[in-house]
Amino acid sequence: MKAIINRMVLLLALTVGSVVGFFKGNEAKQKWIFKIRSSFDEKKHLAEQRRVIRQGGVALDDIEIAAFHNS
Repeated sequence: MKAIINRMVLLLALTVGSVVGFFKGNEAKQKWIFKIRSSFDEKKHLAEQRRVIRQGGVALDDIEIAAFHNS
């Protein structure tokens, strides 16, 4: 269910971004899509941090998360 909602939000952002791009240009489209995706990702990150805290874990900040990120 969450995967479907994530795809729908992305599809909506790309669709509206295309309309914005048509009227205001490609740069405005990219800025708008970045703004929407960033806010969506931030909300998802905060919800995950709240879940970790409720389960008795330790909330990490962005620097600590980056330090342990393996890519």
